[in-house]
Amino acid sequence: MKKYDVFLEISGEQVLVGNIEGNSFEDASFCYAPEYLSQSSSQAISVSMPLREISFSPQRTKAYFDGLLPEGFMRKAIASNMHFDEGDYLSILHHLGKECLGAIRIDEKGSKETHGYDAISSKQVKELASEGASKSSELVIKTHLSLTGASGKVGLYYDEQNNKWFLPRGIAPSTHIVKQSHIRLDGIVTNEQISMMAAAKSGIEIPESFIINLGKGIDSEVLFATKRYDRIIRENSETINGLKRPFRLHQEDFAQAMGISSTNKYEKIGDDYAVKMFDIIRKYSAIPLEDQIKLWRRIVFNFVLGNTDAHIKNYSLLYSEDLMKKRLAPAYDMISTVIYEATTREMAFGIGGKRFLDDIQIDDFKILASQVGIGQRIAIRVYEEVLGNFEKAILESSRELASIGFENAMVIGDRILLARKKIL
Repeated sequence: MKKYDVFLEISGEQVLVGNIEGNSFEDASFCYAPEYLSQSSSQAISVSMPLREISFSPQRTKAYFDGLLPEGFMRKAIASNMHFDEGDYLSILHHLGKECLGAIRIDEKGSKETHGYDAISSKQVKELASEGASKSSELVIKTHLSLTGASGKVGLYYDEQNNKWFLPRGIAPSTHIVKQSHIRLDGIVTNEQISMMAAAKSGIEIPESFIINLGKGIDSEVLFATKRYDRIIRENSETINGLKRPFRLHQEDFAQAMGISSTNKYEKIGDDYAVKMFDIIRKYSAIPLEDQIKLWRRIVFNFVLGNTDAHIKNYSLLYSEDLMKKRLAPAYDMISTVIYEATTREMAFGIGGKRFLDDIQIDDFKILASQVGIGQRIAIRVYEEVLGNFEKAILESSRELASIGFENAMVIGDRILLARKKIL
């Protein structure tokens, strides 16, 4: 019988919230701890796992906790390196679950581990940029850090004052997610930075991001760094190795919130993912009207951008430090996928019943607005704002990047605009 403790950081304190117990990953189930349930201030770790005394099914348990793990080649590489079955999410999570997205931590009862930050040399950072998933999987295992998604990425601590990077050790939190370029998709780091900058110029809340240039700006010499919105540093934060330790904020993506497996993150007929996302916002957001408009704006922007990979794991809820309030988290993973011939032109979820990017028109957004409960006048005003501002936002973002040395920025920006013209 395997038993793992599930901790949640609440207002800076590690709190035991429950346990995962079972003979294997196939029958393991999560149950809230009686002492946690007995506290009047206790909150659920997920909207799909409300507070209750009885255990959750293995299927519901897996949908949430497996959703904390990497996917695709990264997961295969990690499982292979650790000699685990790729499907054994529990064993993988036990080894990687010291630092996840949000504030969850998985550990064995009584386990003790030192924590700190180890400086990374410029050579190690260059290796991360040039060696692809093999290097990132090595660092993921070394740091016990679990990040969702299929791309090669690691969590690092960035000392902005001294421009130095550190590897978190033990349960020390990271401050940034650092993502590698993609060998098959040229200019993807520049693409993502332009897309995120344009999103901000279109009224979308984004985390701070920047490109780490380790050479001449070519794909093998750049990394994409995003400041973690689920980590905050306070004046009263304790120091570890002379660095201030961030507080963790809890978050969950919409697949977890819906109780849906990562393998089903792309909509199938009848799933109605957009409707379900808006239902969750209405029911759980501290400011539901504002967050519904924010969510709508992102859906419109991803369409205009040509981001066909904007699935439900790329939208999240962010909790307050005490877990009492939830809001739509800042936008992330925005990229123009359609500039690459190898990528699909099918949207991750339907717009007014349509999935194929080239078939979607303004009338389909009117249908979607009705389906999700947004007033048509407001919905179309936002649609026209995003569409009308898009070319200017892309051009300005491309020029800003080009002005600081990224010579391919104007080329990538032109490719994004050309792809957009083919869509609309």
